[in-house]
Amino acid sequence: MKFIIRLLLSALGVVILAHILPHVSVDSYITAIIVAVVLSLLNFLVKPIMIILTLPITIVTFGLFLLVINAVIILIASHFIAGFTVDGLWWALLFSLLLSLLQSLLFSLLKEDR
Repeated sequence: MKFIIRLLLSALGVVILAHILPHVSVDSYITAIIVAVVLSLLNFLVKPIMIILTLPITIVTFGLFLLVINAVIILIASHFIAGFTVDGLWWALLFSLLLSLLQSLLFSLLKEDR
């Protein structure tokens, strides 16, 4: 149940950011839920592989390259989901940063509710 609520909150964050950012768009709420599911799957399956493959660059940049990896994960999701578009790496980077911030705020509200 907790996973579903976190997934729906992530979808809400995707919808909010799609309305705020001009070069990010989501067609519908169902598409936002699909984006949240695909992003969670990509973060679970692809992100660890990318981190291991780019470990030297990540160490040299003191972990800042992880932001680029997050942006690439967003671009991969944008490529596979028909109703979700992000217009470039910089917009994906900004979307990734703002989504992480928004998710942390929404998830903290969820913890305070208990």
